Amino acid sequence: MPVLKLVIGDVIQTRKAHPCGDDRWEIVRLGADIGIRCLGCGRYVLMPRSKLERRIKAFARRGPGGAEESGRA
Repeated sequence: MPVLKLVIGDVIQTRKAHPCGDDRWEIVRLGADIGIRCLGCGRYVLMPRSKLERRIKAFARRGPGGAEESGRA
């Protein structure tokens, strides 16, 4: 399975909402674990890449350099 291209600054929409009610997250750290920040309450979560890729529903906004990859939308 190909790795989904993620860049810092991407805003993703997840399949389930965060307990604060928002389902949009900004990617703030990349690596084997991905750091994401909730745009509703500001909560920071570190999640394994494989788990995050399953939870992504759509890209709300692509960061710099991420627009050329169609990925999921």
